Amino acid sequence: MATIEETERRGDPDEVLRRVRDENIPFVRFWFTDVLGVLKSFAIPSEELEGVFQKGKGFDGSSIDGFNEIHESDMNAMPDPSTFKVLPWRREHAVGRMYCDILNPDGSPYDGDPRFVMRRALGRMEEMGFDTFNLGPECEFFLFKDDKGTEVLDKGGYFDLTTLDVASDFRRDVFFALKELGIHVEYQHHEVGPSQHEIDMRYADGLTMCDHVMTYKTAVKEVAMEHGYYATFMPKPLFGENGSGMHTHMSLFQSGQNAFFDGDDQWFLSDVAKQFIAGLLMHAREISALFAPLVNSYKRLVPDYEAPVYLAWSQRNRSALVRVPTYEPGEEKATRAELRCPDPSCNPYLAFGAMLHAGLEGIERGYELPAPMERNLYHMSEAEREENIIGNLPQSLGEAIEEMENSALVRRALGEHVFENYIALKKEEWEDYRVQVTPWEFERYLAVT
Repeated sequence: MATIEETERRGDPDEVLRRVRDENIPFVRFWFTDVLGVLKSFAIPSEELEGVFQKGKGFDGSSIDGFNEIHESDMNAMPDPSTFKVLPWRREHAVGRMYCDILNPDGSPYDGDPRFVMRRALGRMEEMGFDTFNLGPECEFFLFKDDKGTEVLDKGGYFDLTTLDVASDFRRDVFFALKELGIHVEYQHHEVGPSQHEIDMRYADGLTMCDHVMTYKTAVKEVAMEHGYYATFMPKPLFGENGSGMHTHMSLFQSGQNAFFDGDDQWFLSDVAKQFIAGLLMHAREISALFAPLVNSYKRLVPDYEAPVYLAWSQRNRSALVRVPTYEPGEEKATRAELRCPDPSCNPYLAFGAMLHAGLEGIERGYELPAPMERNLYHMSEAEREENIIGNLPQSLGEAIEEMENSALVRRALGEHVFENYIALKKEEWEDYRVQVTPWEFERYLAVT
């Protein structure tokens, strides 16, 4: 299994030190996530950076959700120089940023570090002979007046560019912020819901994209605050409107060639691609608590809101869980599978790592891909879906936790420490929600009982 030392580092600590000196950067922020995907950060003065590159920086891990308990709380943050960027929203005093790998006091990788979960998944991929796992997530979000409620800023719809779309300048500024952070944006637009938006990043390799997703979410929120708004990646903030998804495009490469492409196949899919997709479908219920991690996620995953819940695949049918975009001649490298159920509230290191494991499991075990489903799955009866052996995702976080808890694949993908802590934290969240009495219940029952 790959270790941090065995994974290619594209950055040079000396180059980072030179930039910090030449650009007069007084502080550098270290970023990492807890088990739930909440971004954590602390800053060090630039004069300390050279020593930290050699030894890392110690901190108390017992206060981080899902990390070690107090009697074994010493952790070490080791900056990854390949991730160094200057934050574009701290212009008055330049501040640098690097993602960190979390290490044990003896220098070994910490099993509870979500970034290491992704590294292990990539290690399994490499052991199976593949070079690159490419990811292209489409992160949607809502822009509200403030964080006190859900007052929308417009009533625009999909691709609208009218006076209704008051956030054009906002999206433009996010584009430039992401560009300064080294993230290539392919396009940006108003989404289906009122005050809902999407800014799509160009695909990148697995670990880089996990870092990009965390940076993207932070940049969107920072720019929103500069404009006097509040951005949220909550999956379903508005009743009766589409929720925010994170449709995720995936492909595997081998010796520079797309391992998903086969020009002789009727769908232009190789056996590797078919087995990978079969793995996603087979294990989707088990990894649901990772790619749809909130109670609120399952308010989005309901029929008729462009959030697929039925375990099927197709080429053009967007009601299927997995879509294979239509092949265009000369675009062999673009052959990919799109998993349409994740949402942007997830921890990308865990969710993308588990998706990769599910696909690799399909390849390793030779799963057979069922026939594509080109009918609108929402319009099929339950009997028709049963006849076609089409299952569905869990309908609540509680059901998703039960599926995950019994999954040998997810346990192996996350490692024992992350698996047990994630389950415990999510059970606590579900139980807290389950006993709440909501306004809907008052309106529904108080006057009639």
